[in-house]
Amino acid sequence: MRTFHRAASAATVLFLTAMLAGLVAGCSPLSLVNAVSPSGADRSVTSAAYGANPRYTLDIYRPESGADSAPVIVFFYGGNWVSGERKDYAFVGHALAARGFVVVIPDYRLYPQVRYPDFLDDSARAVAWTERKIAAYGGDPKRIFLMGHSAGAYNAAMLALDPRWLRRQGGDPQRLRGWIGMAGPYNFLPVQNPTTRPVFNYPDTPADSQPLAHVHRGAPPALLIAANKDDLVDPERNTGVLGDRLRAARVPVREVYYDRVNHNTLVATLSQTLRRLAPSLEAVEDFVHSDGGRTTAATAVKR
Repeated sequence: MRTFHRAASAATVLFLTAMLAGLVAGCSPLSLVNAVSPSGADRSVTSAAYGANPRYTLDIYRPESGADSAPVIVFFYGGNWVSGERKDYAFVGHALAARGFVVVIPDYRLYPQVRYPDFLDDSARAVAWTERKIAAYGGDPKRIFLMGHSAGAYNAAMLALDPRWLRRQGGDPQRLRGWIGMAGPYNFLPVQNPTTRPVFNYPDTPADSQPLAHVHRGAPPALLIAANKDDLVDPERNTGVLGDRLRAARVPVREVYYDRVNHNTLVATLSQTLRRLAPSLEAVEDFVHSDGGRTTAATAVKR
């Protein structure tokens, strides 16, 4: 325990030092995470278009080993559906590729260009593209996992729990082996956040806009990761309630809560710089390598 605290503090000091220097230069915190995070063991990043819109572009990260038929993770970033760029999450692609996964990080349209549910169609379009094309990049199209942080976790949850989105884009929901949500909003009606309200047409937000409304027996297994000190997305109301609902429907689910992180730093623990604050990368690795808990993974997950 003592070693863990010292290592975590050192990582935090390194990040904060870089953050302060970067803020003077006008850099964003995520850019700083990328700047201080090694690119890891993966091949050069490949970009591809999954449609005609300028936002329909994705980056693909591959393991350095070049193994064929590797598990695939499609990662959706957050930003309250009003901001976000795939390049800001390069540290996620590098970290997961270094663990042997083929990683797809798509951009998708944001408000005010679109509102709910258009970004779900975009996300589903990216997953359908992945199903069709990822074998050419060494990924196994029969082992696709969805993953996201914050608003991106919402996107992943909706695609995993409500098969109509993938079907509308020609995708196959049966190819999803599981999904991973980090600090996701799954149960947020009535909408309180003033930035989120126009995205979801408040006060006329439909009830079926909530992932909680689509829980059903037969849904893919879930790994739900949250920060106990999350002041933006209540972990009990969102992660906890969804976890209970999934268990009631006999859907395999694991909830993991961490104390040393908040809403924003949770996703940054995937980077090498802040990794010792919480073993989120190990939790994801175990979940995917165990095929969503269907088999036994080699790595132990720390709670």
